Amino acid sequence: MADLTLFHAVPSRSATVRWMLEEVGAPYDVHLLKLSEGEQQKPDYLAINPQGKVPALKHKGVVITEVAAICAYLADAFPDAKLAVPASDPRRGVYLQWLFFGPSCIEPAISDRAFPRKDPARAAAVGYRDIDTLADIVAKAVAKGPYLMGEQFTAADVVIGSGIRWGTMFKLIPERPEFKPYVERLAARPASQRADAKDKQLSGA
Repeated sequence: MADLTLFHAVPSRSATVRWMLEEVGAPYDVHLLKLSEGEQQKPDYLAINPQGKVPALKHKGVVITEVAAICAYLADAFPDAKLAVPASDPRRGVYLQWLFFGPSCIEPAISDRAFPRKDPARAAAVGYRDIDTLADIVAKAVAKGPYLMGEQFTAADVVIGSGIRWGTMFKLIPERPEFKPYVERLAARPASQRADAKDKQLSGA
C-alpha cells in the first residue's frame, strides 16, 4: 500500500490531481468513487470529505481536499520534482498567486458564464472579474512562456492549465491565440499523457 491515496472519479476535477501525482512520480493508490451511484455521499466518504466531492488525497494518514491545496502540498512534499518555487525565492508569491487564481477567479467566472445570474454581480461585490478579462490576464502571462513561471513548469501550470484546457474544450473560456500552444505544451508532457491514459482505462474509453 502506497503512502498516497487519491479519492478519485472519472470525469471530475480530480483529474488535475491525478496529473499532479504523475508529475511528482511517487507511488499512489486510487480509491475510485462512482459519482453516478452517489458513493461520494455515503458516510464512509463524508468522513474523508464532508462536502462529498472529489478529489481528496490521503498522505500518511492526513487528508487534504481542494485541488489547488493538494497540488501545492504535493509540490512542497516532493521537492525533487521541482514543481514549486521555494519559500526563499522572491518569485514564491507570484507562484502562489497563480496557484490560487484558478479556484478563486477562473472557476467562479466560468460558473457565471455557464449559469448566468438574472442580474450580474457588481465587479466590486465579487473577488474576481469576468471571464473575458481573466482570459486576457492568463493569455498575457503564458505568452511570455513557456510556462506561467517562465522556464520552470510548476504546480501552478497543472492547476491553471487544467482549467484552460477544460474551459476552452467546452467553450466556457474565450479562445486566445496564446492558449493553443500552451495547452499543447502541457498535453505533450509524459505525466499528463500517463494520467489521461489511466483515466481512459478507468472510464472504459
